[in-house]
Amino acid sequence: MNLHTKLLEREAAGRPVTVALIGAGKFGTMFMAQARLTQGMHLVAVADLNVERARSQLKTAGWPDGMYSAGSLADAHKKRSALVTDNADALIADPNIEVIVEATGVPGAGIHHAISAMGNGKHIVMVNVEADAVAGPLLARRAKAAGVVYSLAWGDQPALICEHVDWARAAGFRVICAGKGTRYEPHYHKSNPDNVWDILDKYLTISDRKSINPKMFNSFVDGTKSGIEMTAVCNATGLLPQSNGLSFPPATRFELAEICKPKSDGGTLEKAGVTEVTSSVYRDGRDVPHHLALGTYVVFEGDTDYARRCFKEYAMLPDRTGKYAALYRPVHMIGLELGISVASAALRNEPTGAPNGFRSDVVATAKRDLKAREMLDGEGGFCVWGKQTAADLSLKDELLPVGLAHNVKLKRDIAEGQSLRWSDVDYDPNDSAVKVRREMEAAFGRRNVGAEPVL
Repeated sequence: MNLHTKLLEREAAGRPVTVALIGAGKFGTMFMAQARLTQGMHLVAVADLNVERARSQLKTAGWPDGMYSAGSLADAHKKRSALVTDNADALIADPNIEVIVEATGVPGAGIHHAISAMGNGKHIVMVNVEADAVAGPLLARRAKAAGVVYSLAWGDQPALICEHVDWARAAGFRVICAGKGTRYEPHYHKSNPDNVWDILDKYLTISDRKSINPKMFNSFVDGTKSGIEMTAVCNATGLLPQSNGLSFPPATRFELAEICKPKSDGGTLEKAGVTEVTSSVYRDGRDVPHHLALGTYVVFEGDTDYARRCFKEYAMLPDRTGKYAALYRPVHMIGLELGISVASAALRNEPTGAPNGFRSDVVATAKRDLKAREMLDGEGGFCVWGKQTAADLSLKDELLPVGLAHNVKLKRDIAEGQSLRWSDVDYDPNDSAVKVRREMEAAFGRRNVGAEPVL
């Protein structure tokens, strides 16, 4: 509860926390809006391959003309303005920048920037959860060895879920399940950038379709983003994926403890200590009332009769037996609250969630029958979606991470619903992201020694 006080101390000392943002998309722009208004924090620079877009996004976020430019880093530091550039590596190398925010959403770029930041003694806030799903456990291990913080991004759902889990365990509760809500129907796994509008138009009003990237939005719809985010949670908390991945049971926010408990107690989970994503749509297409589509939750167990009585007395959303209860957050504020991670890394030397083991993976799964020589187009595309899978199974069967299923050619036909293997594609073993991923697989091994789940 003291981050604001610590920021004010840095402001008074004339030493604001200095930050560089890589990636001027929606998440990054939301951070821009609040960073300018946060005492004790200075967004020194924004890097994006499209410099004009970055300038436009700063203006959209409320930055006055004259507060951002294409000048020099020295001027930006001196004038408390923001440099706009396409050279992310120059920002990472600047000795006066403390924290790098990686918000490109591109796995390979995120891995490169994270490793470079560590080599330059910078904390890294990984908005790029796609990169975290590919190699986060190894990146976090490297950051610790380098004496810097590698952190999930507060405001994004994985970090908020990690906080729920930490809260429950620190209060002495056993965590049964944690996750988030989304909109889901089984046929969504087949959605692609062309037909995703048939789904989006049912619940979003988007007057200018050119304002969003349909491929990016489709990764949320087709289940990939849910698999990626729950993988980040598992690898940071010790929770495990279920054997068949996420099942997306419909649930109101008041039914979380009833639905997200083990089947042996009348719920939908195969066991305790897992992740799950609830749906805001019933299987017949009706909307679930009081759903949790934009929120996060944790379900925990009361070990004593007294605790269970308190669950009821204090309206802790218990299940019918009173054995389990739930806590939820109805929304997440994306980049508007990302400054919490930046401040925590710089001022407390603590992440807002970070991988401490390789327990879960997200594997490329065919959306349709695929033919040899087809070129895969990655997350949110026409070919594959990402399914949450136990890391041990992924390693044992040599399954292909969805984050690396982009711009690689198939060697053989793949049936719809089949998980792809490394041997199914013509990948480049010298690609930097591939090399880091392979290093992680070797480092953690099939039994994941030293990273057993803590329930």
